[in-house]
Amino acid sequence: MRQLLRVFGGYFRTTVAAQLQYRAVLVIWLLDLVLQPVIALGVWSAVARSRGETVGGFGPAEFAAYFLAVMVVDHLTFTWIMWEYDYRIRHGDFSTVLLRPIHPVVSDLADNVAYKLLTLVVLSPVVALLVWLFRPSVAFVPWAVAAFVPALVLAFALRFALEWTLAMAAFWTTRISAVNNLYWYVFALLAGFFAPLSLLPGPLRAIAEWLPFRWVMAFPVELLLGRLRPEEAAVGFAAQLAWIGIGVVALRAAYGAGVRRYAAVGG
Repeated sequence: MRQLLRVFGGYFRTTVAAQLQYRAVLVIWLLDLVLQPVIALGVWSAVARSRGETVGGFGPAEFAAYFLAVMVVDHLTFTWIMWEYDYRIRHGDFSTVLLRPIHPVVSDLADNVAYKLLTLVVLSPVVALLVWLFRPSVAFVPWAVAAFVPALVLAFALRFALEWTLAMAAFWTTRISAVNNLYWYVFALLAGFFAPLSLLPGPLRAIAEWLPFRWVMAFPVELLLGRLRPEEAAVGFAAQLAWIGIGVVALRAAYGAGVRRYAAVGG
């Protein structure tokens, strides 16, 4: 374990140094992450005002709190690995990865954590500015705020496992952008990215309860905003742990099968 941590630390320092060379790209990616929740906030706030200030219990100030929390949770949990594996495999770069005496998930995890720590320096004042502009309304509950931290860590672990598993589809198809796009839209709808899940039609809410996406985003967001009771929070943690277990098993199985299938020239 100590050796693994040393390797992770080495990857982390290398990634920080590499990403600091591409500061403009970091800012562009960050703008994309900020703009999507802000657009959703603008749309839903306009709908609330047109309907007498509330939609399903959300007014403009409640929508502001919800989508600003979505922005932070999305930033701290998102991954890009499913978009990269297509390139790695088609261009033979994965051959180099296989020569390393450590699982590639370690370097991908270090990349992800390093990016988020670097961009948090920029995201924090952006969130503060948006709070000043949109005046969100939220009544924080101390126990829920404390529970938000482990819920966020588990949400990150779950999303990382799910999307790393999805990335393995690149072993079976040469172009997985269509699969990735379909996944993202389903995720955004059923995770509460486009709208709070309570505003979805009943059948979609029922589907969201049985899939892992809700536990990646809507659960930590609702927890932070004090919208869950203690027993609902307990159910959420149990669901996160169960889905992480399923995700890790699926990841190991997909990676093993993919490596056995892999063949490339170049790299």
